[in-house]
Amino acid sequence: MQKRTEKTAKLVFLVFGLIAVISVLAITFYMFVKGAPAFLEVGALRLLFGTSWKPTAENPSYGILFIILSSIVGTAAAVLIGVPIGVLSAVFLTDFTDGSKLGRRISQLLYAAVELLAAIPSVIYGLIGMLVLCPAIYRLEKMIFAGSDTHQFTGGSNLLSAVLVLAVMILPTVTNISVSSIRAVPVSLRSASLALGASKLQTIFRVVLPAAKSGIMTGVVLGIGRALGEAMAINMVAGGAVNIPLPFHSVRFLTTQLVSEMSYSSGLHRRVLFSVGLVLYVFIVIINLLLTRLRKGEKSHEQ
Repeated sequence: MQKRTEKTAKLVFLVFGLIAVISVLAITFYMFVKGAPAFLEVGALRLLFGTSWKPTAENPSYGILFIILSSIVGTAAAVLIGVPIGVLSAVFLTDFTDGSKLGRRISQLLYAAVELLAAIPSVIYGLIGMLVLCPAIYRLEKMIFAGSDTHQFTGGSNLLSAVLVLAVMILPTVTNISVSSIRAVPVSLRSASLALGASKLQTIFRVVLPAAKSGIMTGVVLGIGRALGEAMAINMVAGGAVNIPLPFHSVRFLTTQLVSEMSYSSGLHRRVLFSVGLVLYVFIVIINLLLTRLRKGEKSHEQ
């Protein structure tokens, strides 16, 4: 009876594993089938390295270089801000609030707040960013560029606002996974480090975090995936112009490009938008492969 149950469970797990693999292959196939034709019609170099996006002009042009750069710069900046805050928040939750009853209560309260951040819909982030963050950024923009005749004011809807919103949105993912990874580090490692005379901070940054590096990297990968794939919130705070990705420039990301124009596009314009989706998909695959290889390299080096 037990063997039959194990065989049934093995078969069920195999079926669901195959479904996951087939789903990924089907999505990949669909994206290439729908996105590749426009590369041939427009020209891969013109599409990827062109800087002019005028799909409805009399002589339409389809250049997405600034859109690609905006996605890369915006995601990288959000990760540079959000990952350190998320990891340090996880360190605080695991190593600085467990010593007393009050500390445990603070930890539970903060952890509940992090969980709540993860549950908030992205449109709410965009709404708060549009009503609170953008006016503050606009005031900063007016202070910096007061008297300038060349700067085009964005009302606070620019790359800087998008980066800050993305940084907040990836915080829960990075923090939650980092907390789990840090708690999984054996207590014996901490005890051995402290017994050798290391301080608590030295133990955390030289022993605990390196030991939890693999799990933290997983959180970073998921954070990057969320930042690259976010559309609604960014569409509300980034401005929506195809522009050079500078902090106070109105910009458009790959995801917001699809959201903004897919509803009314047709013909070649629509096929090019599928190509934009293909570029986004390839970016996410490449980032996941690179970070997975980096993690495997670290593990083999440790062994």
